Amino acid sequence: MPKWLKFLVGLLLLPLCYGAVSALLKVARASGGAENFWVAFCGGAACWLVVFVLLPKPMWVYVFGHELTHALWVWLMGGRVKKFKATSSGGHVVVTKNNFLISLAPYFCPIYAIMVILTFLVIQQFWTLKFHMAWFHLIIGASYSFHVTLTWHALQVRQTDITEQGYLFSAVIIFLGNLVVLLLGIPLLTEQVRVIEALRFWWNDTSALISGIKVLFS
Repeated sequence: MPKWLKFLVGLLLLPLCYGAVSALLKVARASGGAENFWVAFCGGAACWLVVFVLLPKPMWVYVFGHELTHALWVWLMGGRVKKFKATSSGGHVVVTKNNFLISLAPYFCPIYAIMVILTFLVIQQFWTLKFHMAWFHLIIGASYSFHVTLTWHALQVRQTDITEQGYLFSAVIIFLGNLVVLLLGIPLLTEQVRVIEALRFWWNDTSALISGIKVLFS
């Protein structure tokens, strides 16, 4: 797909961004009763922010996760990884298949947070972790904060993943991807709102905006 067409697609997706933000605010308000989750999650995020600001940034860990995310999305889409390299100064993968999702996935897919959740689900099959949920939520908060802060840090430097896809298109996909993660993750973790309800918020708020635009130009 040529970049000019991706630019147009990016523009057309902007109402989805508005709808997702509006839906996320509604989900957050509806999940306000999950104090145990939010206290632990925000505590974990705050702990990582202190590390991020005061200590050297673990760039090798971030780059490894970044390249691993590329590789996992290649496998998910039926491709093969021929070479994998990750160092503190950068990394790359050589693959047999590529598209915009594979290129941009590391910027919206919180790989370490997903690993924490999968590890928790496996352990829970053998031990009851009900009394350790606060620690689980704290680690989720720290790992998601790790994803957000180091992704933002990485984006301060020119990224070929972004330039190849176009700046507006990449920004919209990354923004939407992160919002989708939250729209799915918050309901599942807080159990205050159903995922289908969160998606309904997104659909309704996006539809309302599009209807308003149609009335404005009619």
